[in-house]
Amino acid sequence: MTLSHKQTDSLGQRGFSRRQIGRIASMLTAGASLPFYSEFAMAQEAQRRMTGRATMPPDAVRISTNENPLGPCKAGLEAIYKVAPYGGRYSPHNEVGELVRAIAETEGVKPDSIQCTAGSSDPLTRSSCAFSSPTRSWVMADPGYGGGAPKYIGSKVIRVPLRTDFSHDVEAMIKADPNAGAYYVCNPNNPTGTITARKDIEYLLANKKPDAVVIVDEAYIHFSDNAKPANDLVAADKDVVVLRTFSKAYGMAGIRAGFAMARPDLLAKMSAWGNPSFLPITGTACATASVRAKGLVEERRAINKRIRENTFEYLEKKHVSYIPSESNCFLMEVGRPGAEIAKALTEHKIYIGRVWPIWPTKVRVTVGTQEEMDKFKAAFDKVMA
Repeated sequence: MTLSHKQTDSLGQRGFSRRQIGRIASMLTAGASLPFYSEFAMAQEAQRRMTGRATMPPDAVRISTNENPLGPCKAGLEAIYKVAPYGGRYSPHNEVGELVRAIAETEGVKPDSIQCTAGSSDPLTRSSCAFSSPTRSWVMADPGYGGGAPKYIGSKVIRVPLRTDFSHDVEAMIKADPNAGAYYVCNPNNPTGTITARKDIEYLLANKKPDAVVIVDEAYIHFSDNAKPANDLVAADKDVVVLRTFSKAYGMAGIRAGFAMARPDLLAKMSAWGNPSFLPITGTACATASVRAKGLVEERRAINKRIRENTFEYLEKKHVSYIPSESNCFLMEVGRPGAEIAKALTEHKIYIGRVWPIWPTKVRVTVGTQEEMDKFKAAFDKVMA
């Protein structure tokens, strides 16, 4: 892939130097793939760093990467079985087209405002490349998901602490860089599982520069009772990119499917950084069936909430503070370096999540099945004793 004159001009207008543009062009011309830093990849790196172990034993309790232990729904599994014999074809029955149509009907957006990808890490990386630069920063929360814009393109990343209620401090985000290229809001936030109100997202849209965008990552939106989805902002042609994944509530982390919603011109800017990752027809068919499965999201939200609240009751009895979450993960305060607790729990075959530098004594825990969380409680009692 080579840079067109239009792409080169765009990079120059966003503050990239000739040397930086040359390095980017060389990377793309050489056929190098964009390094998509997915939840799994970051969790693996964190696991190696904190525990010294790259893999988990087969009987381990995996509450580290915000996977959904329920897995794909019945309708999704049936769709996989039905389409699998056609796996020798790329899209024999217009599987991607069917998924786009299902999303458009459900979300109330136009089909040309939808770009399907293998999960949401792909469009997240593309959006950071498309809208940030050395002079137009990527502004995000701290703690927040991901590392911001990739270092290899030379973009500036600004991290703004969350408010005391753990929502995004949008006023501080604008103040941190009024000239930013992109303001990134994960809602519910990873790792805190907390909500940022619609009025705050509208504040970003109203106070950003006209050519900047707001990226709303809704990977965990289906677990929340109170977060308001931003699909209607896409339908209204606002300067917003909404990211979704089937890895969380739909239980498809290992099957891979996701999508971005935005105006066609914004999607085109993201696609300039390489074609979107190809979706296998199995994952595409499973995603389509999952979108159309009535009552699935509500059922899974209730299951997750019940187990999460049960775990919070346990932490309160143990006088362990935590951040109230509306997601399938939460942060708890352990009063010592979180990596120490994570490593100690692995001795009991319990694998929890990462630590964020801004809060080194807080560790993230994924909500698993009730049986898994009961094993976590038993092990945590021993470790903290």
